[in-house]
Amino acid sequence: MKLRLVSLVSVVFVFGAMAVAQDVKADVDKTAKDTAHVTKKAAKKTAGATKKAATKTADTTEDTAKKAGHATKEAAVKTEGATEKAAKKTGHAVKKGAKKTADETKEGAEKTKDAVK
Repeated sequence: MKLRLVSLVSVVFVFGAMAVAQDVKADVDKTAKDTAHVTKKAAKKTAGATKKAATKTADTTEDTAKKAGHATKEAAVKTEGATEKAAKKTGHAVKKGAKKTADETKEGAEKTKDAVK
């Protein structure tokens, strides 16, 4: 009788251990599936955020390039104006200097002519 009781307890223990093992396996499978699902969702969100950031970066780069081009154009126009103004002043100064030189040369020539007489 003791043998039967030990056998019966052993069988109950084995079936109980198998049931617990199956529960553990089911829990591990569920955890793996849940982890995979969460990882997939996180990857999608990360990809979306990366795409959005790349688009914003491209837009900002384009805006910056446009602003830089506009600023360069404005600077070129200002430089052109300043160069033209400087050229006019230089031309005027050269003309004035040449006239003064011609007048003084003429005056010197007349003095020389009077001195020779």
